[in-house]
Amino acid sequence: MGLSAEQLKTSIDALAAAEPRFGEAVARAGYPEPRIREPGYETLLRTIVGQQVSVAAAQSIWNKLAAGLGDLTDPLTLARASDEELRAAGLSRQKAGYARSLADEVTSGRLDLLGLPEDDEEAIAQLVRVKGIGRWSAEIYLLFAEGRPDVWPAGDLAVQIEIGRIFGMEERPSEKAIRTLADPWRPHRGAAAILAWHHYKVDMAVI
Repeated sequence: MGLSAEQLKTSIDALAAAEPRFGEAVARAGYPEPRIREPGYETLLRTIVGQQVSVAAAQSIWNKLAAGLGDLTDPLTLARASDEELRAAGLSRQKAGYARSLADEVTSGRLDLLGLPEDDEEAIAQLVRVKGIGRWSAEIYLLFAEGRPDVWPAGDLAVQIEIGRIFGMEERPSEKAIRTLADPWRPHRGAAAILAWHHYKVDMAVI
C-alpha cells in the first residue's frame, strides 16, 4: 500500500526541516492526501488500460473488459481472451499486446508482484520487462501501491514543473537536473514527488 497520511507528514516535515522551500510549499498548499493503490496485477493492468486516455474512458474500457471476460484480478482471464474480445472492449492492438505481456509475465512466474526485490532499481528493472510499462509507470506503481518512500519519478513533467516553481527556477528543470537536486532529499523523495503533484494541482486551480 502507498504512503499513509502520517508517513507523508513525517517525511514532508523532514524535508521542510532540511530545505525551507518545502516548508513554504506546505504553507501555500497544505499537506497532500495519500495516493494509495492495491499492490498486485490488477493495479498494473489498470495502468496499461489507462495510458493516454481520460479517466472516464479508462473506466469505460475496464467495465467492458470485466463484463465481457469476467474476473480481471486473475491474469489467466486475460491470457485466455481472444484479440477480438479485447478490441471489442476498446483496447487498441498495442494495448492488448501490453496487457498480454503483463498476464504472461505474471502467470509464468517471471514477475512476482508481491515479492519484488527490496532494492528500488532492481524492482523497476523487473517491472519494465512488461511491454508498455516504462520507468515512470514502474516508479508510480512502487510509490502508490508499495509505498516505497524514496522512489523519485524525476521524468514526470508535473514534478519537473513544480519543483522548478518551488525552487524559483526560471525554466523547467530537466530530469537529470532534478535527479541531482533531489539526491540530498533521500530517503524522502517519494513524499517530495507527492507534495510536488499536490502543489501543482493547487497552482493550476489558482491559475
